[in-house]
Amino acid sequence: MTILEPIARRYLGGARSIEPDPDGIVRAMPIVLRLERPPAARTPVLEAAAGAALALCLDPRAEPGGEWYDAVRTWVDARIRKIARRARGAHWAAVEQLPGVTVTVGDAQARALVPGPVDEVPREVARLQIGGTDLPPDDPGPPPPGVPVIWINAALGMTTGKAAAQVGHAAMLYAAARGITELPRFAVRDADPDHWAHLVAQESSVRVRDGGFTEVAPGTVTCLAVDP
Repeated sequence: MTILEPIARRYLGGARSIEPDPDGIVRAMPIVLRLERPPAARTPVLEAAAGAALALCLDPRAEPGGEWYDAVRTWVDARIRKIARRARGAHWAAVEQLPGVTVTVGDAQARALVPGPVDEVPREVARLQIGGTDLPPDDPGPPPPGVPVIWINAALGMTTGKAAAQVGHAAMLYAAARGITELPRFAVRDADPDHWAHLVAQESSVRVRDGGFTEVAPGTVTCLAVDP
């Protein structure tokens, strides 16, 4: 049984809502996007964020008996909130010293940190800005063959920070639903309204429904993970 088992149980069981945090503590996984000057392009940043969120969950330290297990298990048992922040220079170097996993895609990097209470984040994280993570659209071309693709609902106009959290959700849900235990490569692409309608019609896709805390209405399908 992996750390993602509670997510798999909820998703495959058709759960559309999750009970409030049982102990009243709101927890989240910080995802830090490395945005130097100039920053990396939007697509590889999002692909790195998707990979980092799942990589932390699949890390041996998140397995039973591992040093991260209790923190990660408590988090996945409730709402899998993620909060994306940005860092560069010395601030990024400081974040790299905190418990977590960094994923690199091209010249983009994202680091997922061990989840915990949102009002108890380390000082190195608390000083990082949540806003200002919007990157202009890029043109990555078609997704490469043979890899799962996370499609973003482009009509929602989500900021890069919001999209980073959503693709992180998608990576975790996809791994949970498919029983994945090793980190795959993910492609992330935007879907225009016509393509989005086509994707939504595919029952086999793994869907992310947002909790509605920021930017979009509760229950909005923000992205879909699709098999190769």
